[in-house]
Amino acid sequence: MKLILLNKPFNVMCQFSAHPTRPTLADYVKIPHIYPAGRLDADSEGLLLLTDDGQLQNRISHPDHKQAKTYLVQVEGTPGREALEKLRQPLDLGDFVTQPCIVKHIHPPEWLWPRTPPVRDRASIPTSWLSMTLSEGKNRQVRRMTAAVGLPTLRLVRSSIGGYSLETHPLLPGEWLEVKL
Repeated sequence: MKLILLNKPFNVMCQFSAHPTRPTLADYVKIPHIYPAGRLDADSEGLLLLTDDGQLQNRISHPDHKQAKTYLVQVEGTPGREALEKLRQPLDLGDFVTQPCIVKHIHPPEWLWPRTPPVRDRASIPTSWLSMTLSEGKNRQVRRMTAAVGLPTLRLVRSSIGGYSLETHPLLPGEWLEVKL
């Protein structure tokens, strides 16, 4: 049984099959018969777990198992106390209501790599960083949550899944590491 930690780069499709216009996981990991345990959108970056074991894949990615996932989120604007509290509480996004989560306004992470291409810079609009830890992961959930409180997401980096973290297992975009189970 293999467990691979991959730092998925920005603009990479979270699949091994070919894509007509974008790179995929197959461009970075050349190990046969492994699959992602969960997903990250092409415009999101960061930690992705890959495995060749179906049961492990299910334990990592299935919502019933409530694996905590932490995201570092660069948002447009400066979050006030009210916006942070709305993000922490169940938030109605129209088609579903989020579970409560942990949200903190943080300093820009010093260990984080620069994104290629860089996030747009607008001198008249400040940006801020949030740490958001969720136990669910619906499609584009973090982006939809920050937009709902008036803080559009500019950059989204998944930094940890359960006990695995890019802070404790430093990997640059495209790098991967096999870990012992």
